[in-house]
Amino acid sequence: MRTAKETLVSKERKKEARKMRKYIFLTLQLLCVQFAFSQAELLKYGDFESWITRDIKESALMGGQTKRLYEVGPEGKFDGAKPFFNQGGSPWANSNVYAKVCGIVKTNCSVFPDKHGDGKCVKLMSRIEKCKAIGIVNITVLAAGSIYTGTMVEPITGTSNPMSKINVGIPFTRKPKALMMDYKVSLTNEPNRIKETGFGKRKTVPGQDMCEVVCLLQKRWEDADGNLHAKRVGTLRMRFDKSTDGWQDGKQFPIHYGDISKESWYRDWMGPVVGERTYYALNSKGENVPISEEGFASADETPTHLILKFDSSYGGAYIGTPGSTLWIDNVKLVY
Repeated sequence: MRTAKETLVSKERKKEARKMRKYIFLTLQLLCVQFAFSQAELLKYGDFESWITRDIKESALMGGQTKRLYEVGPEGKFDGAKPFFNQGGSPWANSNVYAKVCGIVKTNCSVFPDKHGDGKCVKLMSRIEKCKAIGIVNITVLAAGSIYTGTMVEPITGTSNPMSKINVGIPFTRKPKALMMDYKVSLTNEPNRIKETGFGKRKTVPGQDMCEVVCLLQKRWEDADGNLHAKRVGTLRMRFDKSTDGWQDGKQFPIHYGDISKESWYRDWMGPVVGERTYYALNSKGENVPISEEGFASADETPTHLILKFDSSYGGAYIGTPGSTLWIDNVKLVY
């Protein structure tokens, strides 16, 4: 027979078990409610089903070949050595560029359409771009694949400060709770990266290459001199350090609001973008100027711009490992 003490303990355990079952039930109910009211909205052309092709003939000094570049937007063509501008309201630009330096036309292509299931996706690949002059290889550049919300300022007229050629971000005032996407990653086993600018010797950059995903919500303003300032309202910044086992479909990644610098998972590279990595955008005068990101905004602030960026390598311009590849499809924001 049970003692009075054992009976009391048994009753307390049953009581705790009932509480736990009730807690689990209420939690599941809450999750179901959240799921029911969650809405995932596809970004325009974020299914990457339609593409614009650009056939550009390079200068005879570069070999005179016709190269094909790809842009995300309504199905069509945009041929010839002329500056591209986003078509059909597409928010997407990428690292495929038309350059004209001292009258010499050259292109780079590191972003491609690819297959995913019965449809298409975007493939971002880090590769070595070789420039041949009169049949002699004299310049090699590490070109990472990148796609982002914004525009490219073409033609590219030099290799210095590549971020200044990009108008990053689009007007945006909503506050999604997560980014949803399909993705696939393929990395090499190289322990370090390289920096290949086309000038000087190739340099070794410590650390294995990783693919990067950036989703930033900024509150921007412009001062009387045309300088752009911003505070960070929402942050999602992550790096993939391993190849995936095939496609990872419908994955969600939370966007964190307010000051994240005290979180246990915070890393310095998640904070304000400064130095050589500083983003640029067009001011009211039509000038592409640096965005001075001045810390974090409070979590209840309303953003003015969205930066969404996918890269096959990380660390800055001309840095990465040839072969690093990131596939992206069905980019959505979850509310």
